[in-house]
Amino acid sequence: MLGFLQGAAYGLFLTCLPWCLIGLASPRLALPTEHPTRWQVVVRYAFLAPFLSLSMWLTSLWGGFDPSLAGWLAGLAGIAVEIPLERRWRRFRARRHKRRLEEMLQAEAARRKAEAAREAGVHELDPSHPPADADEVVQALCRVKQALLEAGREDHAAQVDRLYSRYEHVLGVMAERFDTGELAYERARSLVVEVCMGAVDNFAAMASQAQGVRGMDVAFIRRRLGEEAERLSANETSALRRRLALIEDTERSLRRLAARNEAALTALDDTSVTLSRIVTGRPRARVGADQACEELRRFIAGAERYGRSSR
Repeated sequence: MLGFLQGAAYGLFLTCLPWCLIGLASPRLALPTEHPTRWQVVVRYAFLAPFLSLSMWLTSLWGGFDPSLAGWLAGLAGIAVEIPLERRWRRFRARRHKRRLEEMLQAEAARRKAEAAREAGVHELDPSHPPADADEVVQALCRVKQALLEAGREDHAAQVDRLYSRYEHVLGVMAERFDTGELAYERARSLVVEVCMGAVDNFAAMASQAQGVRGMDVAFIRRRLGEEAERLSANETSALRRRLALIEDTERSLRRLAARNEAALTALDDTSVTLSRIVTGRPRARVGADQACEELRRFIAGAERYGRSSR
């Protein structure tokens, strides 16, 4: 082993001068860095490589003077093998750093987008720590928000916070207008809960669909279809277009569900004034969406008459 090390030291020392001359003529051939300079060539082959070979030689002297041919050949080929390996390693690190930087930028952009989309006065719901007095609606909202966050859709998770704030506000308005023991209050609250649970179903569907396409990188697919389209085979192009179509269909479905929830938010804003009104569709609800809306509209008129007659 010491003989091999001693031979490698001699071989490495002999290659320092040729590689230095090659690097002075063309630094890119002798250095693995992206932007090599002649100064780096001088430092590498006039100082670092000779110092390494000298250290190897001094270490090998413990076994006496017996350089091996295999070590000699390994030393001669060492730099020629090391340069492409180090160049690949540097490129791998650069790609990993770029990927992490892009992920950080995307996360920051998503956070800023969520903050910009967040309305003033909206209370943020923490799925891991629901409110102590959380009812079935609030608990369901916590579950669907957690599912949306796990699917990487913070933009839609912010809509859950808005619905939660509207729901709490409507309950507060109802408690101010009616006695909690009155039939009118119970009727109004049951209808509000009914349509809010419909919105929960929409959020659950959104989380499920978003989770299905979470692993698909739409930017990567579009880049390949755009910049690398000429190098792709017909099968690859068809597969990428099919994948892109799945993502776009899912996004359209998410926007439709988000629009339905947005209508529910607008209805809850109306309800805070008129005490009832929401639009949603809940497959497991006791009544259909249209019937729930009609019942809420009738309750609005009845609540207004109730308020005038009580004065």
